[in-house]
Amino acid sequence: MSNTDWTKLVADLERLLRLRTVPFGMKLFEDAAEMEAIPRIRRPENVHTLDQVVAQASRLGWTVGITAENLVGAQCRAVVGLGNAKDPKWQSGQHMVGVWFKTVEDATAHQAAMNCVADGKYQALAVAPLASGRLNPPDIALFYATPGAMMYFINGLQWSGYKKFDWGVVGESACADSWGRALKTRQPSLSIPCFAERRYGGVLDDEMLMALPPDQLQQAINGMEALSKNGFRYPFPQYGIQNDVRAGMGVSYPDRKAPARTA
Repeated sequence: MSNTDWTKLVADLERLLRLRTVPFGMKLFEDAAEMEAIPRIRRPENVHTLDQVVAQASRLGWTVGITAENLVGAQCRAVVGLGNAKDPKWQSGQHMVGVWFKTVEDATAHQAAMNCVADGKYQALAVAPLASGRLNPPDIALFYATPGAMMYFINGLQWSGYKKFDWGVVGESACADSWGRALKTRQPSLSIPCFAERRYGGVLDDEMLMALPPDQLQQAINGMEALSKNGFRYPFPQYGIQNDVRAGMGVSYPDRKAPARTA
């Protein structure tokens, strides 16, 4: 991936999916000094949620680096494996009892269900727009898009080497469904962003988040280009809910064309 033309790859994604925010990358570092050496990296002066840091890359186009001390609490740190956050107190979920879950048993089950990077290996994390090439390569690539655009992107991934995707919804702390899962499993990971992402990260009501290994972006782009040649493009044109479907469907499936009318 070090020879990837990130500018072209991002331009293709934006063209095919009509993206409204910046595709970005995320990378973990075992040595914080390596993160701090990234050109033009910003280091927070304030305490943030990781949702805010992600938003600074995706909505402002910034390159931002953090360590555990920059994050507001263990929930954010645990997902990306910073700061040995997953201690017994975190595992109990006690801080979420009466807030998001009725009982400590519910909260503990939620914590256990989260996809998180293992503690103890990484000291720092950076996010940056993919087109900048500053994380060359990032561990994962991410972008926000509408549900329709996400479906088209998934269709592109499935064009060649088909695979069924199975995703889950952990609920609050849905960053574990996206960047947590992708960092942990190196698999494409789609999420419905949670309250915290919307409240603190500026995520809009009609946005979903995709996180995946960066080398799979080109696979999806190739697939979407092939679908486009077949007449399938995003945004999807509305056909009409009362029209004779055979006229539209017959373009792709000749056996479903309406019979020719006779004089």
